[in-house]
Order: sequence, then structure tokens, then C-alpha cells
Amino acid sequence: MGPYVVDFFCPEAKLIVEVDGGQHAESATDVVRTRWLEAHGYRVIRFWNNDVLGNTEGVLLSILDALRACPPPGSADALPTSPSRGEGRF
Repeated sequence: MGPYVVDFFCPEAKLIVEVDGGQHAESATDVVRTRWLEAHGYRVIRFWNNDVLGNTEGVLLSILDALRACPPPGSADALPTSPSRGEGRF
């Protein structure tokens, strides 16, 4: 994305998902990078590595919520609803 490399990107939704380790805590470089990406119309959501590994379902639900908040054109009906507690898995 411009001068940056992103972890995951959904072009239709202009959604960037970043998975970060501890080296990114309080990173001024990440702040500048996120501002640049947002200024160019991208949405950036971040998760810590340990959340992705230890709470994968919660991370996936957060990504789904971000997609629902601003779905790609023509895809709003295609987004699945979140399963109720204890129902189904991704």
C-alpha cells in the first residue's frame, strides 16, 4: 500500500488487518503509517499476536464486525451473521 507493506488486505472493503508483536507497542512509526493509510481511504484494525493465537474466534468476530460496519459494495447480504454463544465455528 503505497510505501508500506500490510499483513492482510481486503481490497473490496479497503480494510487492512495488522497482526502485531510487542515491538509495535507505542511505535511512533506505526502511528505515522496508520495515518497515511487512513488518509488514503483505508481502514486499519490491529490485533496483538497473542490475541490471534489465543482468541482466534474473537479476532474473527471483530473483523466481521468491521466488515459489517462498512461492507464492500453489493456484499452486505453476503456477510454471515455472528453465531450465538456456543453455536457454530468459522
